[in-house]
Amino acid sequence: MQPHNTPRINWRFILRVLRGSALLMAVAAFDAGPLRAQAADGVTASAGASQTVPGFWDPRRRPDRPDLSRLTVIRFLTETDYPPFNFTGADGNPAGFNVDLARALCEEIKATCTIQMRRFETLADSLQANRGDAIIASVAVTPELRARVDFTDPYYRTPARFASRHDGAMPEVRPEYLEAKRVGVVGGTAHEAYLKALFTDAEIRAYANDEALRLALRRGEVDFIFGDAVSLAFWLNGTDSAGCCAFSGGPFLESHYFGEGVGIAVKKGNDLLRQSLNWALFRVWEKGRYTDLWLRYFPISPF
Repeated sequence: MQPHNTPRINWRFILRVLRGSALLMAVAAFDAGPLRAQAADGVTASAGASQTVPGFWDPRRRPDRPDLSRLTVIRFLTETDYPPFNFTGADGNPAGFNVDLARALCEEIKATCTIQMRRFETLADSLQANRGDAIIASVAVTPELRARVDFTDPYYRTPARFASRHDGAMPEVRPEYLEAKRVGVVGGTAHEAYLKALFTDAEIRAYANDEALRLALRRGEVDFIFGDAVSLAFWLNGTDSAGCCAFSGGPFLESHYFGEGVGIAVKKGNDLLRQSLNWALFRVWEKGRYTDLWLRYFPISPF
């Protein structure tokens, strides 16, 4: 199973930082900027308390309500240690964005919900062995995994974005705007491939890791950096950036490079559960509960 939709982020550090009042004040003042519409990728947006919250459902395409009476218990499988998506709470019970979303879905379906935490690499085998009914663990939808399991509609995606020093920030970024500009990116990533394919007139500089990349921007060695917007959002508003920089332009969500998104996996052919979860996901979004969860776990917007 592909590990996740994005590279590992030091979420435990982020959670500790978020509990500090200094960053919470910064979060309140954070300006995420306008979300660029990506109609081809099915992403819409709604206004949160102080940021834009993504939405992945079309209000004109309401899913049909399945026969929910046939579902009495849903056994969710999730990962043991990938905060803030999945982690063990202070009370020893499963916690995180995925866990709370699973519970909200069960409430909509009116089914009993159980959540088991397992190592990520064992989740697919556990599903096949009937130790659970659905995997909700930030699993990236890929053609390889589609051959083994069925997926619900995506319930989140990880965009890519540019960041620059404050004095070089742009409200919009297009290939022609970055002609002859020095753009840093982590080498060997989908982000680098995207730049090489579309931003052909930029001077692309590859770095070994995120730390080296961000240091290059702080030092002015590059004009822009391009990468995972979730981790960039936390860096921009944390102490490591020293207030140097800001997002430039909006999010990029091209699925060919950045994936189809994250869905809930069920056994092949379990259409009743898949359709019920799709119906419940739409309901949770329509009622504003998805927005509440997003703002609780992601107060700094990557969009």
